[in-house]
Amino acid sequence: MVDRQAMPLQDPKERAHNFNEVALGYSGEQALAEASRCLECKSPKCVEGCPVNIDIPGFISCIKKEDFDGAIDTIKLTNTLPAVCGRVCPQEVQCELHCILAKKGEPVAIGRLERFCADYEREKGVTPPVRTTSSGKKVAVIGAGPAGLTAAADLAKAGHAVTMFESLHDTGGVLTYGIPEFRLPKAIVRDEVEYIKQLGVDVKVDYVIGKIKTLDELREDFDAVFLGTGAGLPKFMGIEGENLNGVYSANEFLTRVNLMKAYLFPDYDTPIKRGKHVIVVGGGNVAMDAARSALRLGADEVSIVYRRSEDELPARKEEVENAKEEGIVFRLLTNPTRILEGENMTVNGVECIRMELGEPDESGRRSPVPIEGSEHVVDADVVVIAIGTSPNPMIFSGSEGLETNSRGTIIVDDSGKTSLANVYAGGDAVTGAATVISAMGAGKIAAQAINEYLSN
Repeated sequence: MVDRQAMPLQDPKERAHNFNEVALGYSGEQALAEASRCLECKSPKCVEGCPVNIDIPGFISCIKKEDFDGAIDTIKLTNTLPAVCGRVCPQEVQCELHCILAKKGEPVAIGRLERFCADYEREKGVTPPVRTTSSGKKVAVIGAGPAGLTAAADLAKAGHAVTMFESLHDTGGVLTYGIPEFRLPKAIVRDEVEYIKQLGVDVKVDYVIGKIKTLDELREDFDAVFLGTGAGLPKFMGIEGENLNGVYSANEFLTRVNLMKAYLFPDYDTPIKRGKHVIVVGGGNVAMDAARSALRLGADEVSIVYRRSEDELPARKEEVENAKEEGIVFRLLTNPTRILEGENMTVNGVECIRMELGEPDESGRRSPVPIEGSEHVVDADVVVIAIGTSPNPMIFSGSEGLETNSRGTIIVDDSGKTSLANVYAGGDAVTGAATVISAMGAGKIAAQAINEYLSN
């Protein structure tokens, strides 16, 4: 049995100072070697772990035969964002978790092989898709993020006339404004979106539903509506000093850096405060992205402040490892209690308290408990709060009867149907902040339900 092929990476000392992609991708030889590890199980469990149901043994079998065109065609039967998924999906807890090789060793690197196929197609030139005969039905998709893009693609393939409404000036949602260039280049996202446009999807940017048109007005113009608006409203801790200059939500910080290219200032005219001592509060993938971006902006020290231990970090293992290699400091079992004020209402340090793990909470995670008398100050001139998000309530303006829960997320049934007759929803607007691939899976489920609704 061939060993699992390591992903080639930029050297940590170099990549910590540039926004170029960190993971460099497999060569053809590496892809063939990794594909050879697949046992082609008769009852493959890996597919069960894929939210978009890719025929994983099928596309890997094509790679083995060096039929790379067949491999990407197989993937695109169910996934129209393969270059994205191959880069940012947590395969280790999805398809690869179910790989039979994982029982005694390392699973097949399914995500890396998917990326290889997508990059191969992109390099040789993507073949434009064939458009389906029109059904005569019109569908509105609100939000051009992972859920919306997936739903729009599947609905267009079914022959429906799809119009996608995006509030920002560019498409991609969190793929564009949230995930840094060094993890997911914007050119990759643009190419994936362009393919979806070629399916017949009409995209309208700078179009805020809830302001330009209400949801109820949109329902009158279209036969069905899909809400894939994400969770773009940031949460804060509610501690003293969060209104100081130099305190960002992770949403604002990453949007400025990624979508608005603040890292290229002044070539792009969106500024951002480039701190020398940056603290990022949180332990998820968003926190890792913010910390690694701050380092690349020129910070002398960037710290992750997280109230639990490393075992409880919700971020992907490889993102934590990459952050450590680049020099990010992890201040674990630590929680901010106050952001200190300097001159002109600027940040002048963060007061923190040490924590210890107590009894498990409702989710089964051990609850952190403050250690009395352990208060201390950490140097900081920029603070980024990355503790989660919730749906933006603007989408509900002027809409009657759309049910939400106490967290502000939309209530749906198993098909993605909301409380409104022709309105469906999926992704972070329903679940709260989650993964790209789970949002895509929700988009597929809702698209299937919408297609059945329109057919009847």
